[in-house]
Amino acid sequence: MTIEQLRRFHLARPFQPFEIYLADGRQIRVDHPEVLASSPTSRTVAVFSEPEAAEIIDLPLVTSIKPANGRSQRRRR
Repeated sequence: MTIEQLRRFHLARPFQPFEIYLADGRQIRVDHPEVLASSPTSRTVAVFSEPEAAEIIDLPLVTSIKPANGRSQRRRR
């Protein structure tokens, strides 16, 4: 996965929630554009689930990104 592919979802207007699927089977939901930030090198991103908690994601481990289907769950294992 490249940062450009992720940015298409992140910068879409109007924004639509989406899910990031990882190689280990986890899904990370992005409900709002302000909860996602990328590193200066654009190799990793952080998805904040709480004010002080973030999931750090290495982009090469992302298998796909899809629009969210309305579930309120942030991630499933």
